Amino acid sequence: MELTLEQYEQLNPRCEIEHDGVTMVFSTPGALTRWRVDSIHSKEPWTLEWIASFQPDEILLDCGANVGMYTIWAAATRKVRVYAFEPESQNYALLNRNIQNNRLQHRVKAYCMGLSDHSGLFDLHMADMRVGGSCHAVGEALDFEHKPLQAQFVQGCVAGTLDELVAGGAVPVPNHIKIDVDGFEPKVIAGARATLADPRVRSLLIETNTNLEDHRAMVRELNALGLLHDPAQVRRAERKDGTFKGVAEHVFRR
Repeated sequence: MELTLEQYEQLNPRCEIEHDGVTMVFSTPGALTRWRVDSIHSKEPWTLEWIASFQPDEILLDCGANVGMYTIWAAATRKVRVYAFEPESQNYALLNRNIQNNRLQHRVKAYCMGLSDHSGLFDLHMADMRVGGSCHAVGEALDFEHKPLQAQFVQGCVAGTLDELVAGGAVPVPNHIKIDVDGFEPKVIAGARATLADPRVRSLLIETNTNLEDHRAMVRELNALGLLHDPAQVRRAERKDGTFKGVAEHVFRR
């Protein structure tokens, strides 16, 4: 059946998820975004467990928010305030649509920028051009293993440091921080050392590649700041085989 232009423009595939009586709506324009909805309970259950510990009106900073699965989950189910950062243009657009779908604009503010160890204009080397894609790299064309990345496209992007944003008053000191930037997590931490020393930062969830020395050093640095992790939680999260073998979300708590 042929669609008129008006009918085509009205197409807006969406999926709903319910949790503890709260219904969340996500736009799903492609198979990858639909998969993100369908797999939210199985992909990283420890991330949902971490979010469940948040208290209303606490502040979450989501670095590498993608299309906002965890941003929306945290704001809708825990009633926290979220500052979300996503430099990839397609994902950022859908992130904002999901904020609007759930009428969370009073709780969530999204920025089309990345976080790193210094500020400026950068190339965003894109590994996947699909909406909802990931494994992109800000600045250096390296993948999550620090190996050369063959980008499908190079987009311009802006990045800054968390310390500069907090010091300038653009972002308050967060109570919780999620960092998932496909290998560049140590750079985000390097640009956030002053903020992380603040006792108001009570927990972090960081995707960590245990095969990389700079990631292991990052874990030691956070432990030295009094942000401790549970080895049993890390073992549960660690991928045991496949492309991402050795990658695990670490939950740090003060």
